[in-house]
Amino acid sequence: MERRGCIDRLYNLVNHLWEEPLSKAKPFSISKRVVFEAYKRVKTNKGAAGVDEESIADFEINLKDNLYKVWNRMSSGSYFPPPVRAVDIGKKDGGQRRLGVPTVSDRIAQMVAKMYFEPEVECHFHPDSYGYRPKKSAIEAVGVARQRCWRYDWVLDLDIKGFFDNIDHELMLRAVRKHTDCKWLLLYIERWLKAPVQLKDGTLVNRDKGSPQGSVMTPRTQKATLNLPGQLGTNGYIIMLDIMS
Repeated sequence: MERRGCIDRLYNLVNHLWEEPLSKAKPFSISKRVVFEAYKRVKTNKGAAGVDEESIADFEINLKDNLYKVWNRMSSGSYFPPPVRAVDIGKKDGGQRRLGVPTVSDRIAQMVAKMYFEPEVECHFHPDSYGYRPKKSAIEAVGVARQRCWRYDWVLDLDIKGFFDNIDHELMLRAVRKHTDCKWLLLYIERWLKAPVQLKDGTLVNRDKGSPQGSVMTPRTQKATLNLPGQLGTNGYIIMLDIMS
């Protein structure tokens, strides 16, 4: 009962905010309900704090105002993503994989963009593409691969070395523009691509290529890039596990 009461208070806290009509002065029409739904998805996914050291629990202390700031800035075109916190993790081969941890508010903003952009591109992906797809999983891909092992006696295993670190920004934006002409989506995706990375010592590193692993939007924009004609193709014999490893 106590948990249910907390949920009820949460909804009452933000309820009047979502009932406000969209201002005609805003250049971009972004639903407040989508912003709230994006927050709920980010909360479910959990995740660490970004460069501002603000956890989800900290964000919720002033939830109404924080969500309003995300909506207001995105709707007005004045949203600029903060730097992404760099976290290096070890790889099996002894190397390092660099992850980028956005702030909680930035993850919500990216989730808003994902919720608008994903339906535009989802129908264009190959049926054998399983990475970062709604209602698809690596386990499902393994199941299909197991079935096909009885039909074919060969496997093609390939990897695009340093794909996250080296993807061309203009190529990625071209892929995004192929699937949407939404001005605010194009504006913010470009800003996310160019947002600097903050190292452990506080140094900011500007980026002119690549996209940090760990952000909400990265998998969708990169899959759109791979789907461009002439970039990478698949056929019925190959299961695309994409970049899930």
